[in-house]
Amino acid sequence: MASSSVSHRRRSRFWWARLPDEKLLDLRFRDLNLTIKRTDLEEQIGRLYRELDRRQILFHPRCWLSNEWFSPDGKPGIAIPFYLAHDRLRDLERQQMLEVEGGTRAWCMRILRHECGHAIDNAFRLHRRKRYRQLFGSYTQPYPESYQPRPFSKSYVVHLDMWYAQAHPAEDFAETFAVWLRPSSRWRQTYEGWGALRKLEYVDELMAEIAGQRPPVTSRQVVDPLRQLTTSLREHYRNKRMTYLDEDWPEFFDTDLHKLFSSDPKYRRNRTAASFLRRIKPDLRKMVSRWTGEYQYVVEQVLVDIIDRCQELKLRLMRSPQRTFIDALTMVTVQTMNYLHEGNHRVVL
Repeated sequence: MASSSVSHRRRSRFWWARLPDEKLLDLRFRDLNLTIKRTDLEEQIGRLYRELDRRQILFHPRCWLSNEWFSPDGKPGIAIPFYLAHDRLRDLERQQMLEVEGGTRAWCMRILRHECGHAIDNAFRLHRRKRYRQLFGSYTQPYPESYQPRPFSKSYVVHLDMWYAQAHPAEDFAETFAVWLRPSSRWRQTYEGWGALRKLEYVDELMAEIAGQRPPVTSRQVVDPLRQLTTSLREHYRNKRMTYLDEDWPEFFDTDLHKLFSSDPKYRRNRTAASFLRRIKPDLRKMVSRWTGEYQYVVEQVLVDIIDRCQELKLRLMRSPQRTFIDALTMVTVQTMNYLHEGNHRVVL
């Protein structure tokens, strides 16, 4: 009887879970009444704490739900996005953004370790140390609106997508810490001969130094907790999409499209390029996103623009679908990589 009562209360607490997307989007964050307790997040945070314990690090960052992933400047804690606390909200995130950042256990742990790097940096004020500044740079330098990643640089570890260690000295430290913390990382072998190895060795020395110590910064303050946010989900996703797309993508020249497709009348009985690309778009989007590190939502918009232009030019397939798929994948990947090399990769915080 007690179990049935608990189940009923839980269902009534998440009454919004049965709402269609359009109605769910009208709710405010605070209306969701979410907590970390009794979710998969609770187990994953516990796993993070156990990883710290095994390193004899007494510090456990406080975790709370908010609208996105972040660790507040100067505060030793981790904000976790709301959608990871309920399956219905994961589905909504996927519908709105085409992917769920941190949506798998492995992905979530990678981000938790990264954010823990920020939190431990703040808790022990590690960025004030001279050696830290020499290896990573100045923590206090302003965050750039965009950065120019160098995909083949060996001066940085590779942990999160988009070569995020290169965005700012604080991110460089957090990424290096995350690689160091991961169990069975084998970071000495993986980064042998890299400039990043010096950073990893320094983090190893730092963590040995603070092992068993209580941090000087013990604030339990949380920033933007979900229960206080009055923004609607609809407004949140509108702003999020605008942030992702506030970038100057290179133009897709007609000559590039004519290398893949043709407007010659002799191909008039072949399938249109637009309909073909619409069919393969989900696979293209995922593969290009995985290979380049770019967000799926951004790649989606690029593909939509390509499809629209193919339709305007009345292009059709001139090779087999299999060959055209490979050529299209190559074109979109190369264009994305060219964009990354040219810089202006926006920092999404």
